[in-house]
Parts: sequence; C-alpha cells; structure tokens
Amino acid sequence: MKKLLLLTSLAFVFMEKITAQTTAADSVKRTITQFFDGMKSADTAKIRSTMTDEVIFQTIARSKSGALEVRTENVEDFLKFVVKDEKGAADERIEFKTIEIDGILASVWTPYRFFYKGNFAHCGANSFQLVKIEDNWRIQYIIDTRRKKGCE
Repeated sequence: MKKLLLLTSLAFVFMEKITAQTTAADSVKRTITQFFDGMKSADTAKIRSTMTDEVIFQTIARSKSGALEVRTENVEDFLKFVVKDEKGAADERIEFKTIEIDGILASVWTPYRFFYKGNFAHCGANSFQLVKIEDNWRIQYIIDTRRKKGCE
C-alpha cells in the first residue's frame, strides 16, 4: 500500500511538471504566433506587444560578394516595412520545432517559408529568445537565416 501511495504521489508530481511545462510552451507559442499574426495583418501595435523594449533582430545572410554576414536589423525599419503594405502581404509560415524553457527564459526554433504578396520569397529558420516579464512572454532576440534554395 505504501508503494502504491508513493507511486501515485510521484506520478502526480510528474504530471504537474508536464502540465506546467506544456502551459508555458503554449504561452510562448501564443506570443510568437501573435508576432506573425501582427506581421500578416500589418498591425504594428500587435507586433510591439510581443517584444521587449530592447529587442534585437539579426539575420545571417550572404553579402553581394558571397561573404557570410550577421546583420543587425533596425526594428523600426522592420515595423515600417510591415505597415506600408496591405494586410496579408507579408506572410511568414512557421513550424514550431523546439521549445526549451527554464523559468523565465525560453528558446524557440522555427523553420519557416516566407511569402510576399502571395509569392514565395525565401525560407530559413528563426531562433527566438523570450523572457517572461510580469507573467507575459516577450521576444528579446530573433536571429534568422534566409535562402531561396534548399527549401522544402
């Protein structure tokens, strides 16, 4: 009987941890999904609500000479790009591959395909770092890759 009680208690604790982790992962997904929903609907207020005030955007790409570069993108320029187009013009379709969470830090990997005005533009992967601020997940850092070949 004691073994059964101990096993039941351990199972309950284990299930609680899984549920808490799933809930946190779902919250992280909602923040990232809201970011891309804001991009697609040209809603910069929605996008801003998903980011910290000090968010960093970077991309890894090749220069015109073919050299590999890590470029820091200006967030305000990104928001101007989003708002200048009609709704639906910028459509980034992501897949959640990996979500790792340690308390108030989350790391997320999302392969994507980007369509602009209905036409395929490029693909790659996003790496997000989020922090939990006052019970809300916020994007602190995004770095991505971009390519036109080798897309699924």
